[in-house]
Amino acid sequence: MLFVISGCSSDSGSSVSAGDVITKFKEAGLEAEDARALTSEDMGIAPMAFEEGQRFVLPSLGEDVGARVFVFKKTSDLDDLKKYYDEMGKASAMFFSHTYAKDKVLLQLPGKLEEEQVNKYKEVMDKL
Repeated sequence: MLFVISGCSSDSGSSVSAGDVITKFKEAGLEAEDARALTSEDMGIAPMAFEEGQRFVLPSLGEDVGARVFVFKKTSDLDDLKKYYDEMGKASAMFFSHTYAKDKVLLQLPGKLEEEQVNKYKEVMDKL
């Protein structure tokens, strides 16, 4: 006899991929160029507890100024990484970045991006 047990959890993965989010940014006319998977080198000492992550470039801010989209299985992992970036920005203006979370997706945008532009990225994420 075989028993199969299944259940739902708030820590199941997201149905949205990082690529989906970046595609939606582009469709909305926002900058999201040269997207690629994140590497450990991209993350430095930041936690790599995400399921998927992609980096993309915002050319208007500079040649290699990038942003990141992370997709998580666990909300607690998202909260930890968001807190990490938010605390870095509080410790030094040099490390400030805009972060925004929606469901199990975290967006990290460069600190020098104008608030008006940041809000446009947030609006796209709110529609996911």
